[in-house]
Amino acid sequence: MKIAISGCLGRMGQRIIHLAGQDPDFQITTLLERADYGGPAESNGITIQTDPGTVKGCDILIEFTTPQATLAHLQTCRELGVRMVIGTTGLTLEQVRDIEAAAKTIPIVYSSNMSIGVNILFKLAQILASTAPDTYTVTMNEAHHIHKKDAPSGTAKTLKNIVEQNSRHTVQDIQSVREGEIIGDHGVTFDSELDQITISHHAKTRDIFAVGALVAAKFLVDKSSGLFDMQDVLGLK
Repeated sequence: MKIAISGCLGRMGQRIIHLAGQDPDFQITTLLERADYGGPAESNGITIQTDPGTVKGCDILIEFTTPQATLAHLQTCRELGVRMVIGTTGLTLEQVRDIEAAAKTIPIVYSSNMSIGVNILFKLAQILASTAPDTYTVTMNEAHHIHKKDAPSGTAKTLKNIVEQNSRHTVQDIQSVREGEIIGDHGVTFDSELDQITISHHAKTRDIFAVGALVAAKFLVDKSSGLFDMQDVLGLK
C-alpha cells in the first residue's frame, strides 16, 4: 500500500513514519510539509515535498495538519482519486461538510480521535447515556499539552455529542486543562444523589493515534467512496 504522510515533520507525522516503516503492508512514497517549513530536505531517507500534487500515484494520504492544509489537500486528493485518513482537529462545520462532499468521490476515514481506546470510550459513553436515568447530571473533563490550540478538544466535543444524541441528558460542563506535555485525558461523569459513574481514557503515548491511523488506512484499501469514522473501522456500530 503506497501511502503519503502530510505534516511529516510534526510529532504525529514522525510517529506515523516510524510505525509505517515497520509494517510490511506499507510503502511510504510521499512526505508533505507546508511550503515555508524551512526544515530538512528529507526524513527517513525520503525527500520532503511541498507540492500536494506529489501524492499522485499514492493509495492513501494520512493527514494530521491544520484545517486549512487539510481542505487544500482534500481538493487535491479528490481530483487525483487518492483515499484519505483525516485526523486533523479544529475543523468547522462547513469544513466537515466539504469532507462529506468529497467522500462521495473518494473514501475517507475522518475522526476527531484515531485512538482505538478512545473509540471504545465513545461506545461506552453511548451505552451509558442511553441507559442512565434522567436523574444523573453529566459533566466532562479533558486535558492536553500546552501546545494544543483548540479547547474543548475535538474528542471532548464528540463525547458531548454522543451523550446528548443518545439520551435526554445535557452535558452541564466541560473542564479543559492545557498543561505541560499531557498527551490526552478524557473523562465523562454521570452523577446522582445515589451514586457516580465515571468512564475515562488516559493516553500514555501518541503512538495510539498513529496506530489507529494506520489501521484506518488498511480499512480503506477496498473502499471506492464513502465517509467513515473509527467506529466503522473497528466494527463498533
